[in-house]
Amino acid sequence: MKPIHLRPRQNLSLLALCFAFFAAAPASSGADEIVILELHGPIDRFQAVYVQRALAQAQRDQARLVVLEIDTFGGRVDSALRIANALGNSPVPTAAWVANTSTGTGVSWSAGALIAFATRQIFMAPGTSIGAAAPVVQAPGGAAAPADEKTLSAIRAQMAALAERNGHSMVIARAMVDASLEAHLVEVDGSPRIVDAEGLRLLEQRTASGEIELRVEKKIIGPGSLLTLTAGEMESLGVSAGSPQSVQELADLLDLENSSFRLVRPDTPDRIVALLTGGGFTTLLILTGLIALFLEITNPGFGLPGTVAVAAFATFFAANMLLGRVGSVEIILFVTGLLLLVVEIFILPGFGVAGVTGLASITLSLIFGLQEFILPEEAWQWDVATGNILVVLGSLGAALAIMVGLAFFLPRRSFFSRLALATTQNASEGYSVQPREVHDHLLHKEGTVRTDLRPVGSVLLEEGEIITAESQGEFVERGSIVEVIRVDGNRVVVRRKG
Repeated sequence: MKPIHLRPRQNLSLLALCFAFFAAAPASSGADEIVILELHGPIDRFQAVYVQRALAQAQRDQARLVVLEIDTFGGRVDSALRIANALGNSPVPTAAWVANTSTGTGVSWSAGALIAFATRQIFMAPGTSIGAAAPVVQAPGGAAAPADEKTLSAIRAQMAALAERNGHSMVIARAMVDASLEAHLVEVDGSPRIVDAEGLRLLEQRTASGEIELRVEKKIIGPGSLLTLTAGEMESLGVSAGSPQSVQELADLLDLENSSFRLVRPDTPDRIVALLTGGGFTTLLILTGLIALFLEITNPGFGLPGTVAVAAFATFFAANMLLGRVGSVEIILFVTGLLLLVVEIFILPGFGVAGVTGLASITLSLIFGLQEFILPEEAWQWDVATGNILVVLGSLGAALAIMVGLAFFLPRRSFFSRLALATTQNASEGYSVQPREVHDHLLHKEGTVRTDLRPVGSVLLEEGEIITAESQGEFVERGSIVEVIRVDGNRVVVRRKG
């Protein structure tokens, strides 16, 4: 998997995030400070930015160590990779501690395992577990389904790369991602080692030739199951550095007797950003903004709909800018689309190229505003992009349906006067596609049927004029005498005479 790099727009966004939030951070306490960074709950985009800013603050404070207190079932792959990238690039040493608190779950599964392997040391409290890191996608109906081989291969390689970088077992890391792999604990010339099936086969060949002395201790996991390990198993295999129950025990293991501890957890601004960028609220913002925007454009002046549209889209773009997902590209696309819609409605007749292009431009700006990349490259990026497209297109469809419904049920409101015709043209009021004199001329005239009326045919009037007429549904044969009884525009209705 290619390493993840922040785009220029993300750097600007992170600067904005730092400006907004760093004022709330406690003052640093010196180089002996240990930062306990709480990472609880689903791994999402908000958590990624939260970890990034906390690591940046720890670097400025010249902290001695950052410990991630992990308690999660997993979450988004892209967010986990961003966190792993931030941990790998942090100049402050990092460690992961899978905590077992009274209010937590005591697990570090899926994305949590990937994040743990991105730190330099792993600690696990007794009664906790780690693993089950295979990527999944949302199948039709909302059920989770295994990711395709391309995505699996990418995550497996990245997991192994993180383990290799930080001195953890690559075999254990891969087995947590890929259920087809197996892992064995062996002893080679008295030294313990963890190998996969291929590694065991090669060692057995060397043993047969007398090069080494091999003893197979146990099979850790066989093919067909994802690897999940308890705190005790991780420590016995040498993957974790210990099983501390508390922060104080963790400090003792790390030999940090003279250090102070600072707990960092999401604060009120963090929670507000998490709410504003949540899936449900994002959909509501897009839906509200689209409806209000259309109402404002189709009505003269600037009123309440325009104010609501500005507030909705400003909130959407500002909140996602804090997460590093909105930059100049999204803003330019949105403004361009808005201008094209204005041109289409007020300058050009109908709804043509300008209108379609404007709507497409706004749609793209909203989709790009929900992701950190423009065009997806990796398999997991395609999954993220597909989900964002469905959210935006679903919101657009819902907005159009609501506008049509409002236009139908509230046609007399000024907001909807341009969406639906509020008046009718009734024949009783003199409206007709035919001049009034034509109507009066044909009514009650008699004639002879020239062609059978089935029920439409031609009729020869007494004055020699031939007209197209229709009966009242019955069959009228040729030669019958008929009378014109009704004229509705171009429709002339006759009935058999006598």
